[in-house]
Amino acid sequence: MSKLILTHEVTGLGAPGDVVDVKNGYGRNFLIPQGFAVPWTRGGEKQIESIKAARAAREHATLEEAQDLKARLQATTVKLTVKSGQGGRLFGSVKTSDVADAVAAAGLGAIDKRKIEITTPIKAVGDHEATIRLRDDITATITLSVVAAK
Repeated sequence: MSKLILTHEVTGLGAPGDVVDVKNGYGRNFLIPQGFAVPWTRGGEKQIESIKAARAAREHATLEEAQDLKARLQATTVKLTVKSGQGGRLFGSVKTSDVADAVAAAGLGAIDKRKIEITTPIKAVGDHEATIRLRDDITATITLSVVAAK
């Protein structure tokens, strides 16, 4: 087991600034090369504090603001126009960056693509759902209306 400091949010593992114990291969072969984590050292406490300060600045400032944004996101159906072939099958699939761009285009504000989770791949036109983590304790489920580009 190796100790790492997370620099990005990793689903199922932790948030930026968390110190986690993971198997050696997972840390060495995936987390560190992808830039999701750095090795833990004794001098890493300063680094942890700076990561947590940056994370707090990116989070929505107050609980009320996050709840207001959650209500607006869940009340709106976000339209996403993509290229598709016959029968409504998409060329590829919808990515989290596409969802973030569509949310911003709908006038609901900028959402970090790393906070968006698509549980089942979106590979066809129609209505689909995605989850957005606004804070550690608040998640919003949005409805995506995927339509074919003309």
